[in-house]
Amino acid sequence: MSRASAAAMLFGMKVSEYRQHDAVGLAELVAAGKVSARELVEAALARADAHDADLGALVRRHDALARQQADRVVQAASPLAGVPTVLKDLGARLTGVPTGNGTRHLRDRPSDHTSSCVQRLLDAGLCVIGQTNAAELGLSYTTEPEDLFPTRNPWDRARTAGGSSGGSAAAVAARIVPLAHGSDGGGSIRVPASCCGLVGLKPTRGRVPMGPTSGDAWSGLVSHGVLTRSVRDTAAALDLMAGWEPGDPYAAPAPDAPYLDAVTRDPGRLRVALWTDWSPEMPSDPACRAAAEDAGRLLESLGHVVEPAEPRFDRDAFRAAFLDTVGAHALADLNAIMRATAGRDWTAGDFAPAVEAVAAHGRDAGVEAHLRGRDTLQRIARTVGRFLVDTDLILTPTLAQRPPELGVLDDAHAGVWALHARQGAFSPFTALANATGEPAISLPLCCSDGLPVGVMLHAPLGREDRLLQVARQCERARPWFDRWPRL
Repeated sequence: MSRASAAAMLFGMKVSEYRQHDAVGLAELVAAGKVSARELVEAALARADAHDADLGALVRRHDALARQQADRVVQAASPLAGVPTVLKDLGARLTGVPTGNGTRHLRDRPSDHTSSCVQRLLDAGLCVIGQTNAAELGLSYTTEPEDLFPTRNPWDRARTAGGSSGGSAAAVAARIVPLAHGSDGGGSIRVPASCCGLVGLKPTRGRVPMGPTSGDAWSGLVSHGVLTRSVRDTAAALDLMAGWEPGDPYAAPAPDAPYLDAVTRDPGRLRVALWTDWSPEMPSDPACRAAAEDAGRLLESLGHVVEPAEPRFDRDAFRAAFLDTVGAHALADLNAIMRATAGRDWTAGDFAPAVEAVAAHGRDAGVEAHLRGRDTLQRIARTVGRFLVDTDLILTPTLAQRPPELGVLDDAHAGVWALHARQGAFSPFTALANATGEPAISLPLCCSDGLPVGVMLHAPLGREDRLLQVARQCERARPWFDRWPRL
């Protein structure tokens, strides 16, 4: 008997019904005694058996560990107790388990600690069935690690699932798990969410701790979060992961109420700035522009005021400063990895050419360029912050292009500037929220020729509640939960 057949016999529902519930819904069934956490784990493993070989979402399975975790789950106050999940194989550590960070050099080195955000999910009763494929060191908007395998988009196997949290997005879109960990340093949650038709929230800087051994990553650009199929799942996970811990260099403004409660509240009449093209030199694809414009009309129908507007700053200076900052950190990361694993600094051929190109830029630009870049990003953050004093939300396409075929965004033969331009043209909008530290969310409101096209809302610092409230309004007005790829 196949594992899928065995799971179908064990599962209180049919395995085909497992995918019809979001994470909160599954946890409610566990709490009511209608199904066990172990049965949910078996259903998730069966889905992985059936579909992951075709998608390349998982790099490591934890079948036995997930079963042990499920068997310890009891009826609990956590809104996600008993739910199967996966961890991105980058920055999300689990004691005794390797975290490869998308590179072969770390793939067999067990972690000596558990990340704070992961521990909070475990304490809440989630069960980790595996770790997901990620771009090497998170340095790409596609998930195609050179020495492993690419993650394919469940909607079209020839196309990218996005990056760098592409494996997490593919696992949720394929209904292997209802919720997956991700991280976002320039759009790495929101980009794959848009590619795969999911909800993807990058929280406010400092909302979710980077500990216990790190204060931040990429000078504060990176945040932990989740990819989900429903707004309430995103809210529930944020409640569990959020909260300052001793030693954190940043503290996000405290919310007035739990996010799961906030989504039930009316946000009031909001002023929304519609921004459809990054610049005249980098216009959005017509399908992506149309998605944002359509979302604007939807928000108007919900009572909000939507007007064309955008913050004014030097777009080229922003992109150059972002590359200078990330390049400096990439250089430090490559050297640190090679010193730990080979006793030497990085040399050509140790990593993927695209990754080495970013690190080489950081080396050639120098420390002063990194510091200037950081200052430039902080000045632009103040400009955007002032813009959001009189504007409640910024509405943009999540991506300026639809998901391209695999190989386009990780071309090994492209130089750093050509690669940077190619990826920047694909996702020009997402990195801004990383630089400002403000929250932003991608919503799967539209499709074009059978592919999801996400739209993004960007809010003032600390206003995840506002994002989630408006996202829930959109979800009710134009449901997307039953729209999924036919695998």
